[in-house]
Amino acid sequence: MVKATDNVVDVGPEGGTLGGQIVAESTPEKVAKTAGSYTGKFLKEELKG
Repeated sequence: MVKATDNVVDVGPEGGTLGGQIVAESTPEKVAKTAGSYTGKFLKEELKG
């Protein structure tokens, strides 16, 4: 479902006290290319197919 959105906001980089920062904010394709984005890592695989 995330790959079909217009804009993704990835908050992290981890959970709890290690999170709360915007890691990436853009189209799914651009977030997939963002180093350090866990969401981007999984989006990259989903966008291949």
